[in-house]
Amino acid sequence: MFPKIEKASPERIRAFQEKRLRELFEYLNANSSYYRRIFRKHGITISDVQTLEGLSRIPTTSKEDLQTFNDDFLCVPKNKIVDFVTTSGTLGEPVTIGLTDADLDRLAYNEAISFACAGVTEDDILQLTTTIDRRFMAGLAYFLGARKLGAGIIRVGAGIPELQWDTIQKFKPSYLIVVPSFLLKLIEYAQQHDINVNASGIKGAICIGESLRNQDFSLNVLAEKIRSAWNIELYSTYASTEMSTAFTECSEQQGGHQHPELIITEILDEKGNPVPAGTEGELVVTTLGVEAMPLLRFRTGDMVVAHDSPCDCGRNTPRLGPVVGRKKQMVKYKGTTLYPPAMDNLLNDFAEVNNYIIEIYRNDIGTDEIRIKIAATSESHQLMQEIKDRFRSKLRVSPKIEFCMTKEIQKLRMSKLGRKPVSVFDKR
Repeated sequence: MFPKIEKASPERIRAFQEKRLRELFEYLNANSSYYRRIFRKHGITISDVQTLEGLSRIPTTSKEDLQTFNDDFLCVPKNKIVDFVTTSGTLGEPVTIGLTDADLDRLAYNEAISFACAGVTEDDILQLTTTIDRRFMAGLAYFLGARKLGAGIIRVGAGIPELQWDTIQKFKPSYLIVVPSFLLKLIEYAQQHDINVNASGIKGAICIGESLRNQDFSLNVLAEKIRSAWNIELYSTYASTEMSTAFTECSEQQGGHQHPELIITEILDEKGNPVPAGTEGELVVTTLGVEAMPLLRFRTGDMVVAHDSPCDCGRNTPRLGPVVGRKKQMVKYKGTTLYPPAMDNLLNDFAEVNNYIIEIYRNDIGTDEIRIKIAATSESHQLMQEIKDRFRSKLRVSPKIEFCMTKEIQKLRMSKLGRKPVSVFDKR
């Protein structure tokens, strides 16, 4: 399942997207009360968006806009909505996203071509280890995508290593859809119960929610830990509820491919200007083909690097590297700028650390502080000192570190909606 447009020349892809952009403008002008107000306020007409460069005439849409004017983004009557989902609310109040029948078809297509990008075929069986309920779009997308592709899927849900392994041994899936750190729990359970992970029949994992790679696409510490015990292929996929689109790695594992028929991307600096290819900036997206709640120049808040060199898989589409961090979670700490993923990678290097959370807050003089609460097998002064030394040498910072009980950390990590664990708490 390899869309022809993804193999087209950059010029052909550009012309295709510009046509779809003009169609989107007309649709929003006719159906979106929010964007109609924006167009009227800034005097924007269809003549301003004939090209991709014309997008710069249009103000960006923020998460705060979605939160404040949620219903105004709806472009269809509510009786046309067949599924309601919400964002995770990690950085604020959750946003409600409605989907029509056509949007569910688009979601299925997106995930089907994303799975195919990672090498999944109709002959494969996928084991879904994430929730499909609790207003979670991703779980539904994975199910619909597998069905569209013709692959089998087993809806096991989150957690419970015993049930996961029972399912693997009973149904022989070939791929797992999984948060990568959970693979370590599956490995640990297998080792405790004399299960040979490399004889399980699993050949790959579609990994969500956590980074697998460094910015040069080499495996990070978490991925190396997994691969040292379990010889499977690891594919990163990045998506969000708002954009209803995924960026998934191909066989070359050099970044997640953009689907040009589904989304337009921009990478912008703090002033809203495009950054050169290979330079870090905020991902801004324009959704194509969405019926209920299309978004125009939506600021995702995710800092990424885009790569536009040709890919050996045959696709001519831009690729997104690993998420550097969330813009709102950037920490200015004693002259050093860093993001939580860099701290995740460092903490994953300590076998004694079972679990942790990162707290970011402001001290009495208004500067950023970092506190890391750790559940460890050994609460020794030596371990604490080694962690601090590693932070100083690798990240040039020395955060406060506290040892806590495992149950306390697990309770803190569970989000209010219970859909996915939270490791970063920004209290600023």
